[in-house]
Amino acid sequence: MPESGSDPLIRQTQLFIDGQWVPAQSGKTFDTINPSNEEVIARVAEGDADDVEHAVLAARRAFDEGPWARMDARDRGKIMHRFCDFIEAEIDELAAIESLDNGKPVKDARSVDIPLAIECIRYYAGWADKIQGSTIPVRGDFLCYTRREPVGVAGQIIPWNFPILMAAWKWGPALATGCTVVMKPAEQTPLTCLRLAYLAQQAGIPDGVINVVPGFGPTAGAAIVQHPGVDKIAFTGSGETAQHIIRQSAGTMKRLTLELGGKSPNIVFADADLESAAEGAHIGIHLNQGQCCCAGSRLFVEDSIHDSFVEKVVDLSRKRRVGDPFDPTTDQGPQVDRDQFEKIMSYIDKGKKDGAVCATGGQRVGDRGFFVEPTVFTEVRDEMAIAQDEIFGPVLSVLRFSDMEELVRRANATTYGLAAAVWTRDVSKAHILAKQLRAGTVWVNCYDVFDAAAPFGGFKQSGFGRELGQRGLDAYLEDKTVTVRLG
Repeated sequence: MPESGSDPLIRQTQLFIDGQWVPAQSGKTFDTINPSNEEVIARVAEGDADDVEHAVLAARRAFDEGPWARMDARDRGKIMHRFCDFIEAEIDELAAIESLDNGKPVKDARSVDIPLAIECIRYYAGWADKIQGSTIPVRGDFLCYTRREPVGVAGQIIPWNFPILMAAWKWGPALATGCTVVMKPAEQTPLTCLRLAYLAQQAGIPDGVINVVPGFGPTAGAAIVQHPGVDKIAFTGSGETAQHIIRQSAGTMKRLTLELGGKSPNIVFADADLESAAEGAHIGIHLNQGQCCCAGSRLFVEDSIHDSFVEKVVDLSRKRRVGDPFDPTTDQGPQVDRDQFEKIMSYIDKGKKDGAVCATGGQRVGDRGFFVEPTVFTEVRDEMAIAQDEIFGPVLSVLRFSDMEELVRRANATTYGLAAAVWTRDVSKAHILAKQLRAGTVWVNCYDVFDAAAPFGGFKQSGFGRELGQRGLDAYLEDKTVTVRLG
């Protein structure tokens, strides 16, 4: 593959704790790898339990004694807006860092990921002075009211697929409510999170409010989850890791929000706008190299249009340009790392062995970097691994349907319930399916439409709790009831 161009300057590679850039106490570092060429971008400090202890004490002190939770909420919002101004001023550099570290096309990072991150933090900046309790008419001569208070120190563990956006989803509500943060970015993609911490400090967010400890799940992540000084955990990632977090946090009864995986059904009826539906199916699976928790990886197509519709989807996949993420003509960059690349290729092999038809793709692109062809399987059966497991790559499984009642049963027949989509011109059919599909988000005649105001989260093993919107504040707030005798 061609070499990436215009590599950005990497300036933050140490831990950020209590407003200071410090090495890991162990002295260890780890390499973060450019997935386009498999070369080392930078060596990053590898935090572990000792560093988490330092970070939690800083966050605890900042929450219990510092100004952030105590300042006028409107002033907190102003600082968050200033933080966004700093992000906007560096949008090109941040996009380049994100692309270098993650592999996504720089044009996507520049036009989608970072603008959405800014929008998210600005949205929650607007909420900072609008978090209100209520008065309750209780029996007797009493005044009863509620207060909504910050939960305290939030441990936040984010994934590698949308590094800067996931940081914003976590920091936005935490900062607005007055919480303090200890964040572990994914070890594959720590660089933009560290740069964000620098910008937050420059914008005036007090020391200790945001702490970033890069490292690995079994060491840094586990230490955050188990630490008694952490009041809540917000995690985005795999269901397997989430189960560990639930067990490890039980002893300290932490509040948990978990946003996990999906195997989302994308349903196309014969009466749909088929051109729009084909484009939606294409983006629904291939966005971010298929590394999207809500990817529409199961495409259900009504029998009467199946063959012609599949031709449209296959044609779009064949036209998708895979290559250097810094090339403005690139549509799809590499997978994030070797492990993910090998996982995807193994599922492609399983699909072929199980009897599915690989209509396009299915191969590695080039011999350097972790590039996978956009892949479409037809003649897929519900019980196949490619139709049941979250592959987290550019691999689409197409399934036929004819009966609507059977369709709902099949669409819901997974352990996941993160998202779904319905393509139809029949408004009644759309609303019926929106009700019957067991998913936290249902898109109708669209896919991957996100807004900071709209809550996002899953049913079943896709997690619990919601991020974004007003509901996203709830995870960072405690309700306190105050009752005062008046007589």
